[in-house]
Amino acid sequence: MAIKRYVANADTTITNAYKANLSTRGTGSNMGASDVSEVFTIYAQAASASTEGARILTKFPITDIAAHRASGTIPDSGSVDFYLRLYNARHGQTLPNSFDLHVMAVSRSWEEGTGLDMENFTDLTYDDTGANWERAASGSVDWTTDGGDYWDDPSSSFTASFSTGVEDLEVNISPLVEQWLSSSTAISPIDDAILGAKANYGVIIKYPSSYETAKRSYYTKKFFARGTEFWFKRPVIEARWNSSNKDDAGNFYLSSSLVTATENLNTIYLYNNIRGQLRDIPGIGKGKIMVSVYSGSTDNSTPSTLKHTLPIGGGVVTDDDLNITGSYVTTGTYSASFAYTSSATTTVFPVWHSGTTPTEYHTGSKITVNTFKSTDYNPSPNYVTAITNLKSVYSRDEEARFRLFVREKDWSPNIYTKAKSDPQNVIIEDAYFKVIRTIDETDVIRYGTGSLNHTRLSFDASGNYFDLGISLLEKDYMYGVKFLYKLPNGLYKEQAHVFKFRVE
Repeated sequence: MAIKRYVANADTTITNAYKANLSTRGTGSNMGASDVSEVFTIYAQAASASTEGARILTKFPITDIAAHRASGTIPDSGSVDFYLRLYNARHGQTLPNSFDLHVMAVSRSWEEGTGLDMENFTDLTYDDTGANWERAASGSVDWTTDGGDYWDDPSSSFTASFSTGVEDLEVNISPLVEQWLSSSTAISPIDDAILGAKANYGVIIKYPSSYETAKRSYYTKKFFARGTEFWFKRPVIEARWNSSNKDDAGNFYLSSSLVTATENLNTIYLYNNIRGQLRDIPGIGKGKIMVSVYSGSTDNSTPSTLKHTLPIGGGVVTDDDLNITGSYVTTGTYSASFAYTSSATTTVFPVWHSGTTPTEYHTGSKITVNTFKSTDYNPSPNYVTAITNLKSVYSRDEEARFRLFVREKDWSPNIYTKAKSDPQNVIIEDAYFKVIRTIDETDVIRYGTGSLNHTRLSFDASGNYFDLGISLLEKDYMYGVKFLYKLPNGLYKEQAHVFKFRVE
């Protein structure tokens, strides 16, 4: 699974807006228990040059992200992106358009509070629990600057742009999250700056200073807060990464001048699955591993004694080398890439081992060698897809693996072809999934076809598959999985079928 969501564990709105009497400001008010949060600026409501504003404070459980990184659930820095996501709350008041919001790291601790009133600002905190415009916390703990204290350096300041005003907020805040994750040794803001880390006090969402002092109003943009009843509208930090493994054991090709050198590389994997758990090989750990490629025996049931020479490229360092240098992928998983040029055999066996005085770790199953072929027509295939292990009901504590069987739609068996062969399980090299809630077709997980490819399917000798943490989904609802395939002509095509299941 390449998506993990961390729901806000504190949020509130703070404001210096005038109350209904237009003479008293609501600077002591708190909205920490509201189910929405709000950001606005108002110009010249109480006097000809008066300015008012509201800002959002929100904080996330960074300790959970740190624990998941330590356990290997999410990748190391540089291999994962973190997106702040807040969801638009529709309302009947004036809505601004064509504006920016700044997301900035808060630089001191603050309290959420229990206020609810976002209209008349009657829930005053004074010295009680809860942040407001003037105070960060109870006990007369004031902000250094009214309206909140925050960092404005480039590594912890981000901009979200809005066109119509109804958009959700979605911005990549990876540099800031990595600073939060590095702050375990930081004991003060000065130490934070020295160490390139920041203590996790969350973010403040506000209009840029030029908007707050402009002679016009931006009233009002609202988002759902963490107290909302809508499960998928809660503010989250969403971790995204590409976890797809392209294991060419079932998609292995002989080198050809028809494709590039990169496309001629085949990548194979070793999964050290011991008693149902992936484990690092003791003699290898996270280091390098070697692979050799053998021809098959007479009946192709086992490797022969013939070890193939290989051309330079991938993990092969010199021409006519007999070994491929493989590498560590993740716990218990290793991979190796190489080109294969021998047309003398159509079946090969990989043997995984240590160095020059080898300890053999694993002999892989036989691999069938395919050949690239050109055609005299422009292909645009259609596919029939099935999830072979789909269950009707899943529980939220499951980490489910969904396996696909894909065949070309125009495969039409008759008595002869049925007796001769079964339809081939076609591997789609670039396939993506999304999850919808069927009752309203809400996109719970969108296609991740961008630079991260975070919903791209893996494949191995058995075909395409993907993993999904069911904890992402709200129970007592029906969900559907849809697929998007990148076709040989370079275009993406969404597959028609929806695969449905319920979460309980």
